[in-house]
Amino acid sequence: MKNVTMKDIASRLGISTVTVSKAISDKDGVSEELKDKIKSVAEEMGYRYNSLAKGMKEGKSYNVGIIIADRYIRDDGDAFYLKMYQSVVKALSRVNYYGIMEIVSSESERKLVIPNIISDNKVDGVIILGQMAFEYVTIIKNCSIPLVFLDFYDELLDIDAIISDSFYGSYLITNYLVSKGHKEIGFVGNIFSTSSILDRYLGYYKALISSGLEVREEWIIKDRSDDGLYIDFAMPDKMPTAFVCNNDKVAYLFIKKLKNLGYEIPKDISIVGFDNDIISSLSTPKLTTVEVDIAMMTETAVDAMIRKIKGDKHSIGRKVISGKLIIRDSVESNL
Repeated sequence: MKNVTMKDIASRLGISTVTVSKAISDKDGVSEELKDKIKSVAEEMGYRYNSLAKGMKEGKSYNVGIIIADRYIRDDGDAFYLKMYQSVVKALSRVNYYGIMEIVSSESERKLVIPNIISDNKVDGVIILGQMAFEYVTIIKNCSIPLVFLDFYDELLDIDAIISDSFYGSYLITNYLVSKGHKEIGFVGNIFSTSSILDRYLGYYKALISSGLEVREEWIIKDRSDDGLYIDFAMPDKMPTAFVCNNDKVAYLFIKKLKNLGYEIPKDISIVGFDNDIISSLSTPKLTTVEVDIAMMTETAVDAMIRKIKGDKHSIGRKVISGKLIIRDSVESNL
């Protein structure tokens, strides 16, 4: 879709481009009635105002910051969070805002360095994408800037958060393994790393105990350190017949590890993931997983942010967005 210009608006109304320019810039020489009509038509046609000029007049930048820890996107051009970032930017553009990403290093997070986009007053609000340290999030909260969490929450902070339904999604996919006859099911993920991984573990845990199956500690395999860095998988002596992985990338890496150890997937061990990221369809075999509704999550986050910027004091609390089961080739029936 081409950008709507002042000339397009002028042609639509049968007036001069100069008149349109004066009306949009709130300059003298145009009646209030005509100004309102021109602005109404401009909005209807999807005209994008010059954000710098408009911002100077209204005291706003028309930018929203998207802050993300570098550990979530390091060495991974197809990272799940990069896709989520792109979706946020698209949602912002539909309301005439721009998204500015700032990647925060582990050192900056540890030393509690306030992001430049906040300290330099570059943005009207901030979306934190992916879980960050409590102390770091707290200093951002204390900057008194509109703030929304995306894909994580913190029980100790009263901040609006939009998350996928990690608990039910994991419960659903674990029950799928049970329905295929699997009675020995492990979990791959550091449950203390993020709120999402913990919720996915709890969904897995509920599915097992609801089915009368044993939850064995040696089948809970860490995928990353407490700092969020991926580590080698420590395999148990006796392997279960299936594993629930906390996300698709981990499932992909775990399958690679199992193949190197001589296992056939899914003949020997069935594997499921979470997110329905691009890597789930590139994996061999293709992953059975839970699709996260990225578009709905980001639209909800942007809507909450714009409301805050406009001064709406209403809080949406923790908004949970449901996903759906995607069945592919990584599960073998054990009936």
